[in-house]
Amino acid sequence: MNTDSFALRHIGPRENDLPEMLSTIGASTLDQLIFETVPDDILLKKALNLDTAMSEQEYLEHITELSTKNKIFKTYIGLGYHQSNLPPVIQRNILENPGWYTAYTPYQAEIAQGRLEALLNFQTVVSDLTGMELANASLLDEATAAAEAMSLLLNVRTKNKKKNDAIKFFVSDEILPQTLSLLETRALPIGVELVVGNHEEFDFSEEFFGALLQYPGKTGKVFNYKNFIAKANENEIKVAVAADILSLVMLESPGHFGVDVVVGTTQRFGIPLGYGGPHAAFFATKDEYKRSIPGRIIGVTKDTDGNRALRMALQTREQHIKRDKATSNICTAQVLLAVMAGMYAVYHGPEGLKYIARKVHNSAVTLANALEELGFEQINETYFDTIAIKTDATKIKFLAEAKEVNFYYPNDETVSISINETTTIKDLNKIVAIFSEANKKEFQKITELETGNKIPEEVARKTEFLEQEVFNKYHSETDLMRYIKKLERKDLSLNHSMISLGSCTMKLNAAAEMLPLSDPMWGNMHPFVPVEQAEGYQIVLKKLEKQLTEITGFAATSLQPNSGAQGEFAGLMVIRAYHESRGEAHRNICLIPSSAHGTNPASAVMAGMKVVVTKATAEGNIDVDDLREKALKYKDNLSCLMVTYPSTHGVYESAIREITSIIHENGGQVYMDGANMNAQVGLTNPGAIGADVCHLNLHKTFAIPHGGGGPGVGPICVAEQLVPFLPSNPVIKTGGEKAISAISAAPYGSSLVCLISYAYICMLGVNGLKKATQYAILNANYIKERLNGHYEVLYAGERGRAAHEMIVDCRPFKAKGIEVTDIAKRLMDYGFHAPTVSFPIAGTLMIEPTESESKMALDQFCDAMISIRKEIESADKDEPNNVLKNSPHTLQMLTSDDWDFPYTRQEAAFPIEYVTDNKFWPSIRRVDDAYGDRNLICTCDPIEAYMEA
Repeated sequence: MNTDSFALRHIGPRENDLPEMLSTIGASTLDQLIFETVPDDILLKKALNLDTAMSEQEYLEHITELSTKNKIFKTYIGLGYHQSNLPPVIQRNILENPGWYTAYTPYQAEIAQGRLEALLNFQTVVSDLTGMELANASLLDEATAAAEAMSLLLNVRTKNKKKNDAIKFFVSDEILPQTLSLLETRALPIGVELVVGNHEEFDFSEEFFGALLQYPGKTGKVFNYKNFIAKANENEIKVAVAADILSLVMLESPGHFGVDVVVGTTQRFGIPLGYGGPHAAFFATKDEYKRSIPGRIIGVTKDTDGNRALRMALQTREQHIKRDKATSNICTAQVLLAVMAGMYAVYHGPEGLKYIARKVHNSAVTLANALEELGFEQINETYFDTIAIKTDATKIKFLAEAKEVNFYYPNDETVSISINETTTIKDLNKIVAIFSEANKKEFQKITELETGNKIPEEVARKTEFLEQEVFNKYHSETDLMRYIKKLERKDLSLNHSMISLGSCTMKLNAAAEMLPLSDPMWGNMHPFVPVEQAEGYQIVLKKLEKQLTEITGFAATSLQPNSGAQGEFAGLMVIRAYHESRGEAHRNICLIPSSAHGTNPASAVMAGMKVVVTKATAEGNIDVDDLREKALKYKDNLSCLMVTYPSTHGVYESAIREITSIIHENGGQVYMDGANMNAQVGLTNPGAIGADVCHLNLHKTFAIPHGGGGPGVGPICVAEQLVPFLPSNPVIKTGGEKAISAISAAPYGSSLVCLISYAYICMLGVNGLKKATQYAILNANYIKERLNGHYEVLYAGERGRAAHEMIVDCRPFKAKGIEVTDIAKRLMDYGFHAPTVSFPIAGTLMIEPTESESKMALDQFCDAMISIRKEIESADKDEPNNVLKNSPHTLQMLTSDDWDFPYTRQEAAFPIEYVTDNKFWPSIRRVDDAYGDRNLICTCDPIEAYMEA
């Protein structure tokens, strides 16, 4: 056994498993299986031009060497990014714990109560600090959250504003530059006119439907927005505020002043800078907008026994139901980072947060006073953490960088300094020394912080926050460690068993890929430092771009989109810009097959396109005749086709090249959804099938862990003609010659987790990447054949093969009174997370095992499914008191004195032998979604709820 081979560790089946697996499948070799699965005309004729594989040790030495090329200066740039202290107890027990980072989105609430509680904590923190009634469970970054606020305010305009077609949106000139750039991107396709200006001179005319303010402003000033907000309310202009979360500990909450939406980032709550991400944004609003709020909301409900339970509320807002009517994308979340930020608040509690905020503010005051004593002018009369010094910025920059310090230089005459949680008295003296050298004056060393107050009394916080028990209970490391463990035990993650979710590719997130994320040489890099300080990052990101470009068969890549949904939107906006550059801005028709991902129509509408759905054949493939007919019908206005390959039905459609040719012949571009790229790498690619742009889910194919529903990265790869339009950033230059404005806040999106995908590609190498794809196909077809005769697989290729996933039809079981949901819940008793339920077809399960799962794991899953099939046969529609309808079974049920079920405890909890060796206990019975939606509660209980009557 070659112990240097990472592929050997990543790929599940052993070499000696192959004969039996191939025999079950009915193929003599792995090559024969691939020949029978992938159409020959799209197979790559030569190997990808990628490096050979590194061993884990070689890679870790390589990435450590690259990390030393990063220059980690003391950085006071601010602009929405501030270094913070990640408590080691959170780093070790959440960030570095596969029980947390390998979990899936909590669609199956009964086995996700731990992270649901952690997210409820997060929502409570946000609601309390912003003063709003409702918060979601995170968005991607502050800039995209602000764009979502603009969209929400447009959608909830008053009748009068809609009647008068008010489409202007005022943006304060104090807004962060990256936020403004992203607002420009998102405003354009939905017909919103941005007006940037001084909020003190705004005229509140009836043409405006909304406004966005920054609190504190980008210059650091703390403004009193009370009068602005009151006047806006009088004029039916709805107001959003982008707020610094730590400042809200000392500043009165925007909700207190009557705003409609508050957005921001929780990066300051213990999340590494990571050269721009990932960081969890927040979005808080009024209860009346609960059906318009973007993303996920965690709500309180009850289970079958009436016990308190949590689940994702209002799930009917999702794309696969609302499709082109969806107002946003539920995939845009950063769950792992939200969990960490929420736990930071739990650990410190309200008093700890007050201490941190006061220390930051007092440090800024102390620094300002010291610099004024040296004769410098500090121009911010009010501030929380950021001061502005009038001086020769060029001279200060030269001196500061020589001493490895970064300030922000908004112009030649101003130096902006943003203090953060990590700033010490030693750091303050180093800053003062730089200015002392500049004007050649002696300074007196700072020995202690001064107590000052540069926050206006009228906006100083007077309302209490985080009075709930959870924020006042776990302040020792022992207590927090046990609380985190208690929550972790309630969740089923990849460290327990296979998660066979179709289209979600829940593969191994190898430890060697994850280790560098804890290295401060990667974690402590601000996204707006001069690029020469980020040489290590630049090498990794450029190499990763080249690797992904080669893998997709395209010409260039942008890593900026920080989710799959953002990747879809970015790809469509690049296509839109391409058509406009050719004088064909009228091309706005987007053809989408009926089998497409539910996010596709939502993204097309966000990009200002009109969706036209094309039919599928009885075999589940794209109806080529219908596609040709519609392409011809709309040829003068055809913008693009959005296609998923292999199809969402788990099949390599043999007509794919004909399909892409039809679009090109009629003036359109082809966008390929990269959700199923795990079935392409090394065998075929988007370039080979004739696509022009694709997004990739690095959190699927390229091993970034799902983290309970984020982080994710959704880069776009494009053909030559689209390269000039790749997205830009207003602070650090990125993108093409005719670049569209920003897609996410940071220049390279969530750079820190891109290290994972870089590791995955480097350690698998050219041969391992191809082998991983082959084994993904092998594993899927093995499951397909093992389930044959027990379940019907709906679609297959022309030679009867599945791609990397398959759809199992559960609709016939309705005759026995069994729904697909019953099977999903029963799988929990067998120790498995359900496959994807009722997507893309209601009443089905979509199964994708990935290449990481061993034959033993596949067999256990198949044994569970076959056992459940026998239980279905025993069910009676007229007798719903059965093992399936009552699933999942909790430990409380099994140990109760009462047992009113017509089957044994053994059958309920240990239905098959392997379960006894590794039992996972769901912590609640089935949740009541309808009750929770009728009684929407999205924050923790107040402390009174824990007091004895």
